[in-house]
Amino acid sequence: MGKRALITGLTGQDGSYLAELLLSKGYEVFGFVRRTSGDNTGRIRHLLDDITILDGDMIDLASMIRALDVALPDEIYNLAAQSFVGTSWTQPVSTTDFDALGTARLLEAVRLRMPDARVYQASSSEMFGKVREVPQTEDTPFHPRSPYGVSKVYSYWATVNYRESFDMYACNGILFNHESPRRGHEFVTRKISLAVAAIKAGRQESVKLGNLDAKRDWGFAGDYVKAMWLMLQQPVADDFVIATGEMHTVREFAELAFEHVGLAWQDHVVVEDALLRPAEVDLLLGDPSKAKAVLGWEPEVRFPELVAMMVDADMERVGADR
Repeated sequence: MGKRALITGLTGQDGSYLAELLLSKGYEVFGFVRRTSGDNTGRIRHLLDDITILDGDMIDLASMIRALDVALPDEIYNLAAQSFVGTSWTQPVSTTDFDALGTARLLEAVRLRMPDARVYQASSSEMFGKVREVPQTEDTPFHPRSPYGVSKVYSYWATVNYRESFDMYACNGILFNHESPRRGHEFVTRKISLAVAAIKAGRQESVKLGNLDAKRDWGFAGDYVKAMWLMLQQPVADDFVIATGEMHTVREFAELAFEHVGLAWQDHVVVEDALLRPAEVDLLLGDPSKAKAVLGWEPEVRFPELVAMMVDADMERVGADR
């Protein structure tokens, strides 16, 4: 009999790729999904016949306990979050309740109901914030620069605390930026790829961006969910940085995206001061040496391939002819 997995945040970018991976490995997959008035299953519509959806909410402990009682999971992947840094500035309290306290509720529910289950916590490179060293490793001190980053630091240490206090198998994946054609529209990479497609199709003239000099370590979400799975297959729970080890600016992403369809980015990008954040994270660059050595994990999709993949997908969506 195959393993059973419960995924929170199933309908998001990472949840959809992870569900595909686990199904391919013979898992029975359950998704913990918050009920909304609209259809939020777009990314997993092709999987609905193969997975079980359980209603619940990260702010409701009782719903978590019910989900665990039904799913009886061997592995739990906590991917649910208010994951947009910009929104965390306008909704800091709800971000904290969902991202930080939501993790605490889940860990407590697991301790009470499924203490032998293995737990993966989706931590973030945003925890490093105002970085103390370059590149960032598992030992780099945290200095978050947004309510989102602060909430993720809480979740990280809560996970470590439950591991050390209750002997639970709980680990953190400190994932650096990872993108795909399934990325949310509000994230800068998807904002750029969508704009490129729309501009090429003649539907808009320009795109407004904020800090073009922000530097990030961008990888492919499909690669990163493999690292999540590998973490829960180890004999001992541990925390890992997952990154490519390469850093690029927002300007570089835009340049490659527009170049991919034969356009010059300078003709279409407008810098909008209103899009600058109160406290900017200037650069993030991960060192994945530990993940490579212990997990045997390697990123497969490189930066230029990722940009082209996203632009091509959005070109197809809008029906643009390259």
